Amino acid sequence: MLFCLSIKPYLTKELTILLHHLHRRFGSGRGMNPTRIVAGSFAGLILFGALLLTLPIASRSGESVGFFDALFTATSATCVTGLVVVDTWQTWTLFGQVVILGLIQLGGLGVMTFITLASLALGRRIGLSQRLLIVSTLNLSEMDGVVRVVRHALMGTFFLEGVGAVILSLCFIPEFGFWRGIWYGIFHSVSAFCNAGFDLLSQETAYCSLANYSDHPVVLLTIMFLIVVGGLGFVVWYDVWRSKSWKELYPYSKLVLSMTGGLIAGGTLFFLLAEGNNPATLGEMPLWEKGLNALFQSVTLRTAGFAVINQGGLKDSSLVFSALLMLVGGSSGSTAGGMKTATVAVLLLSLRAGLRGREEVTLRGRSISHRRVMDALTLFLAVNVLFLSGSMALSLIDGQPYLQSAFEVASAMGTVGLSTGLTPGLSFMSRCLLILLMYLGRVGLLSFVIAVMDRGQKCHPVKYPTINVMIG
Repeated sequence: MLFCLSIKPYLTKELTILLHHLHRRFGSGRGMNPTRIVAGSFAGLILFGALLLTLPIASRSGESVGFFDALFTATSATCVTGLVVVDTWQTWTLFGQVVILGLIQLGGLGVMTFITLASLALGRRIGLSQRLLIVSTLNLSEMDGVVRVVRHALMGTFFLEGVGAVILSLCFIPEFGFWRGIWYGIFHSVSAFCNAGFDLLSQETAYCSLANYSDHPVVLLTIMFLIVVGGLGFVVWYDVWRSKSWKELYPYSKLVLSMTGGLIAGGTLFFLLAEGNNPATLGEMPLWEKGLNALFQSVTLRTAGFAVINQGGLKDSSLVFSALLMLVGGSSGSTAGGMKTATVAVLLLSLRAGLRGREEVTLRGRSISHRRVMDALTLFLAVNVLFLSGSMALSLIDGQPYLQSAFEVASAMGTVGLSTGLTPGLSFMSRCLLILLMYLGRVGLLSFVIAVMDRGQKCHPVKYPTINVMIG
């Protein structure tokens, strides 16, 4: 009762209308499908988190930060992005930080995953509808063994986050004291594993992220390990855990691991060559530190959002390359965003098949269905159209350079969180655009389109005559 009375003054007219719309849209049973429920659960979690962050107890000033700044922060945390309009440590109290961490954990693993955990703890049976929701939440391809995947995913998540928290706490305790060092270790471990990019290390300089740890191998390697493992996906974890050798892995796991390794190695080499002599980024560092930070930059662009170098100091070629890596993102069924590594791999395999004049797309002696290829192509085109239009809109609205605007848009869509410094100073309309892009990036653009447009359409047994269209 007291909680309701305390947040009532901060419920704006616009929020009330939005809540009513979401209830009418997602609360009724008509036309409901798992994808819509997942999209609605993320929206509900964002609104709930925004209300908590609006409370004066969440702000260091003792006054409400306002609903819109709270909404932006809650969206960024729930969508595990990391873009912020106010500095996390300098703005939020311990209560606010706990709320942000809870949103990161729930957003990273999905609300339905935790509902499943509660059901298992209470000994309840997981029904068909709940299995469908889990499949949609984790982007799984089938329901076979879905409960086992969730169980292993949760156990693996808490174990890895715990190990990361211990290592980081040992690094932070000498600098910040015992209790604060432990809290910082927990916060940054969860933030890294969930690919969120939120940090609490801006005591002296706002928005500095991990810049003060660019020469600390233990902190950076621990954060990188958590980012990579969190971005691989729960299905790949389980496959690696059960397999004894590379040959026993499923083709999908091999594809994800190969793409992940190739993108990290390629990104590291690129940043070493492109930024090695740039005094604004890597130029002033010794050789070993250049290699470590180039590796970290390549890893963090895979939807993590932590920064050790000044993103605003990157060369134009590096900004373009960074945007491409951010749009690719991590892997399906993980805490990462982006188009996903498997999607890009299917597109490359389709390109290879097309260049060879083959209609069938194959991977290691197995055929990839035409439906999967079309899904990958649809997602690729939709992401690129949204990216280009969003970049131009952001540039026009605020009069910012196009490359910097494109970087911010790619960061939001890929749920990365890196920024060249534009986000805190953007206008209301530009921030609204980034909120929408972060939400789409976390729910999944293709899933969101299905959720909105699917009306239970029936397949019509009508085959239209073909026409010849000139290509190229």
